[in-house]
Amino acid sequence: MDNWLIYAIGFLAQILFSARLLHQWLSSEKLKKVSTPTLFWILSLVASFLLFSYGWLRNDFAIMLGQTLSYFIYIRNLQLQGKWQHAPKGLRLFLILFPILIITFGYNNNNYDLRALFDKENIPWWLLILGVVAQIIFTLRFIYQWAYSEHKKISCLPQGFWILSLIGALLILIYAVFRRDPVLFVGHCFGSVIYIRNLLILRKQDG
Repeated sequence: MDNWLIYAIGFLAQILFSARLLHQWLSSEKLKKVSTPTLFWILSLVASFLLFSYGWLRNDFAIMLGQTLSYFIYIRNLQLQGKWQHAPKGLRLFLILFPILIITFGYNNNNYDLRALFDKENIPWWLLILGVVAQIIFTLRFIYQWAYSEHKKISCLPQGFWILSLIGALLILIYAVFRRDPVLFVGHCFGSVIYIRNLLILRKQDG
């Protein structure tokens, strides 16, 4: 596949990720409290689908790792909001199976080769480790959010989510600079501003 098309998929994913944050931020500013609109999760799922595809096409394990778990957490939040059940059954089945099939059959003629994911001649090991650690922290925010929401029995975005988001985003920005990845850089620059703003709203809200 042509590089321009791969980058187009990546940029579209980041545009949708930015759109979800913008929508969530504007909704929160209007309500004067941190909100969790359904559109946030819908855009998250579509963007994650595209960014996972981008990571696969670019053979970037760090990106794929970061998307896999959060992808299913987006689905769970839609379930908690009672929206997932209203989607067509065929679409739901496709979305659930897609990352599993890609990981299982996407390498070496349908034979998953873990070594191929880590075989990065053009990426130093320290940079690959930084990318993986950054994505793990960035993914932990949704594990925290998921556990918190399950405890509260409602989909919400607590303070810990925004703190982990900011730490993960700053690390990914460092990774993006050294990796010379404009898709990651642009997306996380914008995201960092929204994370800080939500923390400020929460501080005022709790104060």
